[in-house]
Amino acid sequence: MGGKVKAMAPVEEVDVAAARYEPLVLRAPRLTGFPLRAFVWLLESPLLGPLVTSVLKKQNNMTQMLQHTVIPDRPMFFPEFPPQEPEKGVVILGEDRDPVERVEETLQCLAPYDPSTHFTSSDEKNPFLYWKIRDFAHAYRSGITTPSAVAEHVIAGVEEWNNKKPPMPMLIYFDADDLRKQAHASTKRFEQGSPISVLDGIFFAVKDDIDCFPYPSKSGTTFFDKIRPVEKDAVLVARLRKCGVIFIGKANMHELGIGVTGNNPNYGTVRNPHSIDRYTGASSSGPAALVSSGLCSAAIGTDAGGSVRIPSSLCGIVGLKTTFGRTDMTGVLCDCGTSEVASPLTASVEDSMLVYSALAGCRPMDKLTLRPLPLCVPNLVSSENNDILQSVKVGKYTEWFHDVSDIEISNTCEDALSLLRNTFGCQIEEIILPELLEMRTAHLVTIGSEGFCQLNAHYQEGRRTEMTLDTRGSLALFGSFTSADYVASQRLRRRMMYYHTEAFRKVDVIATPTTGITAPRIPPSALKGESDYIVSAKLMQFIVAGNLLGFPAITVPVGHDKQGLPIGLQLIGRPWGEASLLRVASAVEELCLKRRNRPSTFFDILKT
Repeated sequence: MGGKVKAMAPVEEVDVAAARYEPLVLRAPRLTGFPLRAFVWLLESPLLGPLVTSVLKKQNNMTQMLQHTVIPDRPMFFPEFPPQEPEKGVVILGEDRDPVERVEETLQCLAPYDPSTHFTSSDEKNPFLYWKIRDFAHAYRSGITTPSAVAEHVIAGVEEWNNKKPPMPMLIYFDADDLRKQAHASTKRFEQGSPISVLDGIFFAVKDDIDCFPYPSKSGTTFFDKIRPVEKDAVLVARLRKCGVIFIGKANMHELGIGVTGNNPNYGTVRNPHSIDRYTGASSSGPAALVSSGLCSAAIGTDAGGSVRIPSSLCGIVGLKTTFGRTDMTGVLCDCGTSEVASPLTASVEDSMLVYSALAGCRPMDKLTLRPLPLCVPNLVSSENNDILQSVKVGKYTEWFHDVSDIEISNTCEDALSLLRNTFGCQIEEIILPELLEMRTAHLVTIGSEGFCQLNAHYQEGRRTEMTLDTRGSLALFGSFTSADYVASQRLRRRMMYYHTEAFRKVDVIATPTTGITAPRIPPSALKGESDYIVSAKLMQFIVAGNLLGFPAITVPVGHDKQGLPIGLQLIGRPWGEASLLRVASAVEELCLKRRNRPSTFFDILKT
């Protein structure tokens, strides 16, 4: 073909072994203050906006990729998973069972609880970092403390941190009286000897784009609760509430989830508990900071572009992103996209298992279209657990590990894989994944177009003037994507699914650094708004497959850089393979425990 037109070979004919890795290079200005305001004015201008967005897309090869390339593959408009083999060494929980029963069954898959591990002095072998869910359950059942007493510590912590200089606004909505009411009800259940489950009295935060009645859902904006009132809990919140969970409030987030730093001029930017001059990552910034700082045991976030895994990695905690469709999204603001899931952020893999077992479960339509494998968790106390770990093949794309901002990130993640191989006998296999730049472009166009479609009516009605400049700039770019761009992206999505499916024929899990950089600094000029696509691209560098292709993924803290900032290792699994991921993640966590540090900003709400 002549001119600028290129043609891709059908995906089945591509020589994967000959694929050349292209490092991530993005061309976009970093803007704050008046330059940002002027840039957004240009983007929103009917005359100049199309010209500016056209230049940006051409500079980043998007126009060539989407409009001047023949992509022969059929579009795939949502993740279409090939049939999967059942997982080994698991306990099937059953989606239709009561969440309380599922949590109880998951408890039997964990090592027997030993209160001396945390309630006496810690040692080098078992350094104490965080209270786990079972620690709180033990403290309540043994009379060491009560949910009401812990609630007072939570309230004091929230108020203290809201008054810090600089402020750390981790919650958008907080009602101390409602928290005391929930804690009192839980305390009475323990006094009567009838706690509902191991999650009874456990403090959770909910991201501000998930309904938790009677709190409003603003999605980090100043207005969304006025156009969409909350009438009941989201399905996943109702499942947790049924287990006795106490909700402390609605957690701060990057406005409308359109960003991955956590910058929010509306309510203040959440700060990283490991270094308060650093971002938490986003858009689940508040949930990550709350768990990392010890103010709650777990939080629920949403992840369409790494929004659970990125902040979990930067804040040194565990972030599980479930398979697309594994969790019912009814009651989540962005419940109609093809990339987003709601899932837990916790301080440990053990707690992720417990929370996952309570909140998971497809909506009826997804059962028909996605054909999920049964909901299950790994049996970590099974006699065959170590044998299963020994048989695990971990895929590693070495070029990915080299394409990071600092060699400390790649070295720390590679050390974790070496420990996994040397301790449990896991095999580390080299893999190649072609067309990664195309995958990133397809993901951006997909989530951008779907997000803009959902917000367009409010955007056109004039609500855009109530949004932050960062959000307005992103929406102006998203609104420039055409229907042809969207369909081309879905053709690329099918190609990416093929490449990853082929990789999963050779390996069980794919490992990457979670992010290409550790927590970036918060420039003082950014507090009133910032647009920095280059930093965002480095944060999102390795997370795209989990969202565009719907695979489950988990980030586990594996160490720190020289500045004491956390580094996370991401594990990506086969569709519906959460149990296998949790098994490997648990092993990685155990091996790297001594490499973790408690954050400098920490609140001990158990206070034993």
